[in-house]
Amino acid sequence: MLNNNTICAIATASGGAIGIIRISGPEAISIADKIFCPIGSNLSLSQRKAYTLAFGNIVNAEKEVVDEVLVSIFRAPHSYTGEDSVEISCHGSSYVLSQVMMLLTQNGCQPAGPGEFTQRAFLNGKMDLSQAEAVADLISSTNKATHDMALSQLKGHFSNELSELRAHLLKLTSLLELEIDFSDHEELEFADRSELYALANDIHRRLISLARSFEVGNALKNGIPVAIVGNTNVGKSTLLNSLLHEEKAIVSNVHGTTRDFIEDTTIINGIQFRFVDTAGIRDTDDIVENIGIERTYQKMQEAKIVLWLIDQQPTEAETEDIKERVEGKKLIVVRNKIDQDIHSSIAESDLLSALLSGIEYKTVDISAKYGTNIPLLEQLIVEAANIPQISESDIVITSARHYSALLQADESLQRVISSMNLGLSGDLLAEDLRMVIEHLAEITGEERITPQETLNSIFSSYCIGK
Repeated sequence: MLNNNTICAIATASGGAIGIIRISGPEAISIADKIFCPIGSNLSLSQRKAYTLAFGNIVNAEKEVVDEVLVSIFRAPHSYTGEDSVEISCHGSSYVLSQVMMLLTQNGCQPAGPGEFTQRAFLNGKMDLSQAEAVADLISSTNKATHDMALSQLKGHFSNELSELRAHLLKLTSLLELEIDFSDHEELEFADRSELYALANDIHRRLISLARSFEVGNALKNGIPVAIVGNTNVGKSTLLNSLLHEEKAIVSNVHGTTRDFIEDTTIINGIQFRFVDTAGIRDTDDIVENIGIERTYQKMQEAKIVLWLIDQQPTEAETEDIKERVEGKKLIVVRNKIDQDIHSSIAESDLLSALLSGIEYKTVDISAKYGTNIPLLEQLIVEAANIPQISESDIVITSARHYSALLQADESLQRVISSMNLGLSGDLLAEDLRMVIEHLAEITGEERITPQETLNSIFSSYCIGK
């Protein structure tokens, strides 16, 4: 799977003062030597020690200077990729960067594919697959929570948890395999069933705890969905603009201006929210507007938090419609246009609470136009999100792939528990335990359990001949 070619790529965004070009592969140092002319030293890059910097010029075939650079040297296996690697720090000019890249490819480098440096790090055993995935999450993190979750995974906290579970499972699988080998002695039971049962239930609880963290992790990574709904002309687009602190949506006093949803994200108290301004709900014969209203209902279904914007007392039918669609979600009733004092009777009336009886909700009075009480609304939104404080040491699942593998592992584990309750044989238990291990191995990219690995585990733990 691993190519032996030497690759190169620009590692920094365009437009900066400094640009970095990375090179990795068996010829990384020798190729860099071909275009590098040291200043103040006669040592070539190949003659220098690892973890050193060299100052000099990048020169073309005619020995013309392209740029003055610093070159960092890393030798296998002590590098990010596990291969010989070089990083050239030059000026950030797009012309300079393209010229250096051209010289490297002319001398034997191949342009790297997307993620190829991290892929090589994984294939060379510098990190497991979950850590490799965390690199992309760390780069794309937009707030402290997503940064801490990615950093925790990159540091191997999730991998270590899975490794511990796998070690316990492997030990018991090995013992069950041993029972099969000595099947002619039915009285022998190497794997204590009570110990196995207790361990299986403990691992089941740990797998479920990890899987449940996906709801929080996915929300933090992709943004917590918040739908802004209400009748036409209640100020939904104005509220969206106020929450985003920019003129994202067109504001008009014409009914039905927003005919499709408008979506954007913003950070509140370090948490990313994905706000959706929806089409106003009303009875209409306009085909296009009706399509927009259907999409409003769809976005309400997808949302975790619903902001129901009103500027007058809602009817019983409108309230019942909202109640049906916010089941299992957090509802915030936002009474808009307090600057116009057109709904003071709502605040003083018990009618709204009577209409919304049976469901939990919060209320807040605002002026979307003038920003009155918007901070209070934001506070209610954060409280409704109910996101626990995330630290770097916490293990929070953010990948749908990891979530699926955990559920599949737990499904196999529950079969083990059921089989023990039924008193089934050790070979059936061992098969399901192997499936648990394989599903966990999918997350980290480890090789799946093999007969040789099982054999090694038996010999390392027990003396067969005693």
